[in-house]
Amino acid sequence: MKKALRPALLASLVTLIAALWVFPQEPAQQPKRSKRGEAQLPEGATTLRDLEYARAGKSALLLDLYLPPESDGASPVIVWIHGGAWRMGSKHPCPAARQVARGYAVASINYRLSNEATFPAQIYDCKAAVRWLRANAAKYRLDPDRIGVWGSSAGGHLVALLGTSGDVKELEGELGNNDKSSRVQAVCDFFGPAQLSGVLPTEEQKKSWGLSVIEQFLGGPIEENQEKAALASPTTHATKDDPPFLIMHGDKDNVVPLNQSELLLESLKKAGVEVELVVIKGAAHGFKTGADIDPKVDGFFDKHLKKPVEETPKEPTEPETY
Repeated sequence: MKKALRPALLASLVTLIAALWVFPQEPAQQPKRSKRGEAQLPEGATTLRDLEYARAGKSALLLDLYLPPESDGASPVIVWIHGGAWRMGSKHPCPAARQVARGYAVASINYRLSNEATFPAQIYDCKAAVRWLRANAAKYRLDPDRIGVWGSSAGGHLVALLGTSGDVKELEGELGNNDKSSRVQAVCDFFGPAQLSGVLPTEEQKKSWGLSVIEQFLGGPIEENQEKAALASPTTHATKDDPPFLIMHGDKDNVVPLNQSELLLESLKKAGVEVELVVIKGAAHGFKTGADIDPKVDGFFDKHLKKPVEETPKEPTEPETY
């Protein structure tokens, strides 16, 4: 494991732990944000539900695959990873499904929740899904060299960890298709936690907060799992070979503080990774995509996952004489 970055500011991480301790069942909704579920797919698109991408013991790990109408070549892929404090949520509905109309294949995955298995099971599952997509690329006309990931909240944490841990063997796991790479080529992180280590809650805080979702995720008291918390932190693993990142976070987020994304921005910049943090003014946790969000996300994925349009060769011309 690579060396951890310096601990985050105490106040920020206490806020993060406290907020996630009482993670709301329903994320805050912002007025004037889109409340749509899955986008209607274009004519000729295909939806394949509940495909098994790996098996963890007796548990089948499933994904939904949305395929665009057939084109001349293989489609770039966007993997959607849902949020829910690592302990709830599902692959359906899939906010990223609208990208099918833009020529992308979209995979929306389930992963083991923290009431079933603790970290690192969740990142093992996410990496297994990426490897499965590569192993089945020819079957579904996917481009194995152009896979991006997108997630929100706990899903934002997992996509960021996918992006920074491509070379961390401890986080690969042994689920399915181990001959394939789990690296991704682009990461879009919506308001995900980025640094879980560095702060220990006081006994008074423990009594007032109740059961911590972070402790449930890690599998024990955070003060006894600091090494595991560092391993689970995307900031720990940032290196120059990580893919480009787009991070989006609301400045009124009272669940995952904006400072978490600022810490991730700092670690990626320090490593020399291409990264942009977009702060959404007035937005709380759980903001939805919409007219003020979609173009930024679309442009990011297009830049890094769509092949550049080849220019039409010019006809040779005779040199002019003077």
